[in-house]
Amino acid sequence: QVQLVESGGGLVEAGDSLSVSCAASGRIFSRDTMGWFRQAPGAEREFVAAISWSGGSSDYADSVKGRFTISRDNAVNTVYLQMNSLKPEDTAVYFCAAGSIPLGLRSPRHYNYWGQGTQVTVSS
Repeated sequence: QVQLVESGGGLVEAGDSLSVSCAASGRIFSRDTMGWFRQAPGAEREFVAAISWSGGSSDYADSVKGRFTISRDNAVNTVYLQMNSLKPEDTAVYFCAAGSIPLGLRSPRHYNYWGQGTQVTVSS
């Protein structure tokens, strides 16, 4: 059974940093593009960042570029999202996703597997 399990969310203040992780099991994800999405209450799920299977290329939403960094360790089937200079508008449930797709496809519908999400709350 395929599983993506996020961890590391929490409550922080504006300007703080936070890292979330996503551990994959049940299949080999080393050839998948891995992505992070987020969803605020009443809003649609939106793309945050993605990383190619090799980790050599990444893609970021304009709203997080320069503040967030995505990385992966294929040896332990884990993808990370380091979030710096957090803002209240970054508050959302953060989901990781995996897909056998090329980097650059940002719609959630392109991703095959999803985690259950982890809450990130940034207070002002």
